[in-house]
Amino acid sequence: MQEFLDQATWTHPPVSSEADGGNLLVEAVQGSDYWEKTYYGFQRDSGHALLAPVTGDGALEVTFKTSYDSLYDQAGLMIRTDESNWIKAGVEITDGEPHVGAVVTREYSDWSLSPVPEWAHTNVTIRASWTGNSVVLRARSEKAPWRTIRVAHLDITGSTRAGLYVAAPERAGLTVSFSRASFGPADESLHAQPAEQH
Repeated sequence: MQEFLDQATWTHPPVSSEADGGNLLVEAVQGSDYWEKTYYGFQRDSGHALLAPVTGDGALEVTFKTSYDSLYDQAGLMIRTDESNWIKAGVEITDGEPHVGAVVTREYSDWSLSPVPEWAHTNVTIRASWTGNSVVLRARSEKAPWRTIRVAHLDITGSTRAGLYVAAPERAGLTVSFSRASFGPADESLHAQPAEQH
């Protein structure tokens, strides 16, 4: 985690971010979010993403505790080229329970999600692996194997950065504990389990 923190900067500072042992506790600002136009009509670029530069093909894993349960509370990872081209993937509360999903934005946002009630109050790892401009998103809880949640396109350029993110569109007081953010090699295959990354 420390190596990542040494390289990373915030898109928008949170209420607070502080070390807690080997973890990073991040408190989100009420009303923070990332979304572009689709369905809801609004544009929001106020979430808290702690991002480091991306160079060449690679992968990022972010681990956090899903100790939140209010509508639209969310945390995970983000890959961002600019305010109109980005991907966020993680666990978000909607319809009363946790959902794993992703938002892929290229001028307009889309949203895919799947309920994971058994992931409540567990440690979850989200993984993004990119080769060229193709990004494979995977997720797992501490007691479950990897599942592929999305294959997407994002233009990976010299300005692309990646890291962890948290947002609280509806409420104050959301605090998420991140225990890991680490870069490693890209996946060898879409259909093979990724190698263990530390």
